[in-house]
Amino acid sequence: METSRIARLLDEMGTILEIQGENPFRCRAYHNAAQALGNLPEDLSEMIADGSLAEVPGIGETMHAKIVQLATTGRLPAYDKLRKSVPSGILALLRVPGLGPKKIKALKDSLDVDSLADLRAAAEAGQIARIKGFGAKTEANILEGISFLEKSGGRILQHEALALVSPIFELVRNHPKVKRAEICGSLRRRAETIGDLDILFSADDPAPVLKEFVGLPQVMKVLGHGTTKASVMLHSLTRPDQLVQCDLRGVEDRQFPFALHYFTGSKAHNIAMRKRALARGLSLNEYALSGEAKDVPCETEEDLFRALGLAYIPPELREDAGEFAAAEEGALPDLIALEDLTGTFHCHTNWSDGEATLEEMAEAARSMGLSYLGIADHSRSLRMAGGLTVERVRDQWAKIDALNEKLGPKFRVFKGTECDILADGSLDFPDEVLDGFDYVVASVHSRFGMPRGEMTARIIRAVSNPRVTMLGHPTGRLLLSRDSYAVDLDAVIAAAAEAGTMIEINANPHRLDIDAAHCRRARKAGVGIVINPDAHSTAGLADLAFGVGVARRGWLSADDVFNAASPSAVVKDLDRRRKSLP
Repeated sequence: METSRIARLLDEMGTILEIQGENPFRCRAYHNAAQALGNLPEDLSEMIADGSLAEVPGIGETMHAKIVQLATTGRLPAYDKLRKSVPSGILALLRVPGLGPKKIKALKDSLDVDSLADLRAAAEAGQIARIKGFGAKTEANILEGISFLEKSGGRILQHEALALVSPIFELVRNHPKVKRAEICGSLRRRAETIGDLDILFSADDPAPVLKEFVGLPQVMKVLGHGTTKASVMLHSLTRPDQLVQCDLRGVEDRQFPFALHYFTGSKAHNIAMRKRALARGLSLNEYALSGEAKDVPCETEEDLFRALGLAYIPPELREDAGEFAAAEEGALPDLIALEDLTGTFHCHTNWSDGEATLEEMAEAARSMGLSYLGIADHSRSLRMAGGLTVERVRDQWAKIDALNEKLGPKFRVFKGTECDILADGSLDFPDEVLDGFDYVVASVHSRFGMPRGEMTARIIRAVSNPRVTMLGHPTGRLLLSRDSYAVDLDAVIAAAAEAGTMIEINANPHRLDIDAAHCRRARKAGVGIVINPDAHSTAGLADLAFGVGVARRGWLSADDVFNAASPSAVVKDLDRRRKSLP
């Protein structure tokens, strides 16, 4: 069993014990062990083999035994017993924003709430507001949270989808019977959220591959197992109540390009492709491109598009949103790739709410092949995130100067800030402090409930400030958790274009903000785009890949992205902005 899944199971056990009102120290032991697993310096199996796992802080003797059992057998009877001891729907309550184990226990004890349906009924009846520690506002927030969950359905985020499907995909791809394999569906198109997981492979005999697939230890339930397809349910890595469907399909190798195109989607794109084939006297399905006399052979997807008079359309653009006209005219953009990025800007350290030091973040960025890193710790108003006072800002500048001296000319750390946009649109630091930064990321972190007009005016005032270099996470949304605040983003884009302020694609997979549609609008308006990971750890820098996915879905090339420019061009632009300040 994978380390991440073991950690999730232990964390879930601690949560169930909390809901049952067990000893806090016992609950914390599970949570601590889960956290320790998430921070292991080496491969879990190697640490079990050499005995070093037992020495990891947070993993005591009892937890060590459970981890070893899960890692070696894929099962833990204690988990199965504990899971059966609570109603199946009670863990779903954890998905409601603001509800933790203690409040869920109170709801269970007071109103016998053990499902989302029970929770909604109690809230609509006004019963929750009468429980001590809740109140009318909490009750209203619960109803709002339930509605949001119903809208988001059973979808998961990109990073979780990748974590679930990647180990299975590697097993399939490396199977001796398999000729070709690809991940398909919305994940291949880099959609913001993912429903089902899809893997396609080609083989002369798919049966042995499908048999091994349904027998994998991470499979919780087999939905179907035929001669060319198998469907299973996997446990979500983040939501203990949620299962995720994964489909594996096998085709003949000559069918692979057609099946790959079909099962990648989108539905609208596929319909348009079939119509295009019909207009040429051909028939297209998931198995072949057929004419009256014979099939049109295609070895690759590129061959398929070429046969229909089109340039190759990358998966991210397959939404029937203008890609066919562009492919006909040879006007598809040369989409940005991860390796085009030369650096990034919105990154946090342990000076505010990050986990890593300045040195660790710089070294991690350098090891990724980046040429510069911007540090943008929080400003003073965000006390809960360790926002920096003016004095600490100046101390950090001195540390960055010393670090740059140490690193030499081939890598640079820029002095930045993620400066709060206050309620009236002003910034959290005075001008004389802002003038000392190399760049400023301006972001909203408070008063999310402002009316649309007020929020729009607030952000427009900020992006119009000449000291603001870029707007951070422009809508404030958290995918599957929190809607964006009410804001006229088109008006913000227009104001940013007029002021020359860039807009961020926040690459954190929980945000992906701005979205692909607004990327296209921003590009059309002449707004510069910057891809930032909002990294709070060295591992968070890898989230840049998700931001690149948004940019590709937004039809952006490297020329459209500020941090895909050469390091010298980036320095020149930032210097120009500082010198032009009033």
